[in-house]
Amino acid sequence: MDVIARQHAASGAIRRYGSGRILTAMCMVVVSYGLLQTMLVPSIGVLQRDLHTTTTAASWAVLSAMLLASAVVTPVVSRIGDGFGKRRVLLWMLAIYLAATVASIGAPDIGTLIACRAVQGVSLTLLPLTFAILREALPPRRVHTGPAVASGLVTGTAGVGLLIGGLVVDHASWRWLFAIGAIPVAAALIMTARWIPESRERHPGRLDVAGTAAITAGLLALLLAVTQGPAWGWSSARVLGLFGTAVVMLAGFVAVERRVTHPVVDLALLTKPRLSAAHLGALLLGVNQFVVYVALPKLAELPTGNPGFGLSVTGAALVLMPGTLLTMPASWAAGAIADRFGVRAPLTVGLALAAVGTALLAAAHGSVWHAVLNYSIAGVGWGLAMAALPRMVNAGCPPAQSGSANGLNTVARTVGGALGGQLAAAMLVSWADVNTGFTVVFSIAAGVAAMGGLLVPLWRYRDRTD
Repeated sequence: MDVIARQHAASGAIRRYGSGRILTAMCMVVVSYGLLQTMLVPSIGVLQRDLHTTTTAASWAVLSAMLLASAVVTPVVSRIGDGFGKRRVLLWMLAIYLAATVASIGAPDIGTLIACRAVQGVSLTLLPLTFAILREALPPRRVHTGPAVASGLVTGTAGVGLLIGGLVVDHASWRWLFAIGAIPVAAALIMTARWIPESRERHPGRLDVAGTAAITAGLLALLLAVTQGPAWGWSSARVLGLFGTAVVMLAGFVAVERRVTHPVVDLALLTKPRLSAAHLGALLLGVNQFVVYVALPKLAELPTGNPGFGLSVTGAALVLMPGTLLTMPASWAAGAIADRFGVRAPLTVGLALAAVGTALLAAAHGSVWHAVLNYSIAGVGWGLAMAALPRMVNAGCPPAQSGSANGLNTVARTVGGALGGQLAAAMLVSWADVNTGFTVVFSIAAGVAAMGGLLVPLWRYRDRTD
């Protein structure tokens, strides 16, 4: 479908549904994803006590199961959305997400809860589907604004989720976390069914079974190794075996995709310079963000002294709130920066600000106001970078493949988040002097973001200029 035909299709969708309703529905989808990503983080200790389990098992229920499942299913579901209709696939993913969330409310044991959280991993697929739908359904004047607003909500709702999680854990049962989380999922399902048009852009072809199996096995082995590395030992046979399996399976995946007619992932979506720059930025952004997500609340909850603040879970979440709220207006400003300086500019500036904020955290984290101020600087950077990613991806791929391309970008950030979270946890445990440990962890986060801020603007493009 050429540009004129796409514009006519978008105009018809806008007349029927209204661009405001389309954007509202997709923002609710993002909110439903963002809240349940972080609301459970404060509940690890409570789950361990109430379900009579270990810290490791509770951590799997909160983060690991969902992380592994989401990274595995997202590339496949994104490709299915490109082939069979993004709205249809989004409705199925929301329905599955809602069912797993409701089932979690009554989970009788930790095994059931882990299984429910693994099924909730389909929630990560909501982001690439949302960005692809916004690209197709919004009018040209709002086609960049919509993804920027939605991107800002990803980080913004994550901070709100931590606050809600802290309040619930401090005052009620952990089961209320899922009851609260189910509300925006149900609202998103209803809004999508009523207000979102079906996409007319399709990327046809049969599902690539061999490629799907290879990328699933490769990503699962990689993320399992990263997740279990601190517990099993990075040099243990199991972890090294998983890393080796990941290398073999992902190499096999590349070999398969070069030969099949309809690959599950078009390798051009990985190697095209405009897209590879966006994926690199997403990976490094994920590392930087999740190092801070793990380290800063831990710092805030340590006993008062050098360097803790002695805050409750809710108090630790409040330290993050100013920076979290700043990510949303920052994401809205990304469009103006991209229009003036090019699509890479918001990502470059965002990573640079993230580097500055986390470098300042490394140098000064001895008081609450230091943490609030420096986290806020990083938060502004995250807002700019998050808004830049879908615009860079959409600029580098045809509309029919926008779901797949955004899916790969989301997976890159997820893998970066897994690396960053485990890196922070391992480094904080390894340093006898707690204050030095936080300094080193924040310094690493700053270095990673600075690397991205330097590499992204230097990445060679073969497409048209920005």
